Amino acid sequence: MLYIVATPIGNLKDISLRAIETLKNVDLIACEDTRHTKILLNHYGINKPTTSFFQHNRFNKGEYLIGLLQSGKDIALVSDAGTPGILDPGYNLINLAIKNNIAFTVIPGASAFIGALVLSGKPAHEFYFAGFLPNRKVARINKLQELKQLRCTVVFYESCHRILSALEDLSEVFDQCYIVVVRELTKKFEEVIRGSPREILNKFKKERPRGEFTVVI
Repeated sequence: MLYIVATPIGNLKDISLRAIETLKNVDLIACEDTRHTKILLNHYGINKPTTSFFQHNRFNKGEYLIGLLQSGKDIALVSDAGTPGILDPGYNLINLAIKNNIAFTVIPGASAFIGALVLSGKPAHEFYFAGFLPNRKVARINKLQELKQLRCTVVFYESCHRILSALEDLSEVFDQCYIVVVRELTKKFEEVIRGSPREILNKFKKERPRGEFTVVI
């Protein structure tokens, strides 16, 4: 059996009893970064072998993991944070499991964009998750123009290195639209900032933006 196990996005206590039990019982844990996952495993006294499964080895390692599953091994798939399969190579392994008739299930848990959406207070009966915006300005502006045509709440992730550029472009495309930026969700310095893109941009220009960001429009 392949278990898709959601792990905390910050606070190590945000993990289900079922997830802990699963990680303790499987034969192998496939991790995006074994060093990162070891922190979680050590915190809960879980002593299981791990193997790396990330963007650049997903094809070869995926076939290897399928072979283990076919031989009767139980494997847990985890990402660095949150639910595997969302913006990580987890979906590749899930698709391989489907093609090879491997039984699999998901152990639900934390997801940053869901948490940020709820905290934002924006309508959540219909929303669009845009992942990460493009790196280049022109492509990012074009993407924001597309998102502006949607008639629902939009959520996307941004890094501390690009949040200023993203807010600058948001201020051009969405002007005075009221947005919400959630920083360091579930962590010690969690912060929810509300206002226009320009207002939030000016705030972050005065203080160096740090951490991981989720933007809700």
